[in-house]
Amino acid sequence: MVHSQKGNTGNTSLMDSLLGLLRIRVKRGINLAVRDVRSSDPYVVVKMGKQKLKTRVIKKDVNPEWNEDLTLSITDPNVPIKLTVYDHDTFSKDDKMGDAEFDIKSYIEALKMHLNGLPSGTIISRITPSRHNCLAEESCIFWNDGKVVQDLCLRLRNVECGEVEIQLQWIDLPGSKGL
Repeated sequence: MVHSQKGNTGNTSLMDSLLGLLRIRVKRGINLAVRDVRSSDPYVVVKMGKQKLKTRVIKKDVNPEWNEDLTLSITDPNVPIKLTVYDHDTFSKDDKMGDAEFDIKSYIEALKMHLNGLPSGTIISRITPSRHNCLAEESCIFWNDGKVVQDLCLRLRNVECGEVEIQLQWIDLPGSKGL
């Protein structure tokens, strides 16, 4: 009898636990580490739980502009998101060029305020760099064209230099549990 039950709840259970989608715009890397002779061919991998997404490789550029959107399904906003930069190598294993972790708790809290009709550019909250986060500078959560957006500049760890700028935006999914 158990197997028939499972069939019915297959995809609904995912929607029941899904809060929505987080769109991470990976904007650019700043002063990334040199891993090849004079430059690097960097790309970014974003991981949350079992989800893993990556940007395209940008050849020979330690200040790459990706401007690429990666979308994660969020079921638990307490799970930290890990971002790692790699140097693409054709013949050997790709080298790590540092990593950073960030959490979206403050961002989710701002979304839960259900704000409306603010002037574009209004700052909702600020997160200060500390030993407990990877922020290179203050991160602002702000209202932008009817949406709550967070800009983060992450300082990469386990590497001599480098920062990555990202922007978070929430996508509500019809049929999901929502915030």
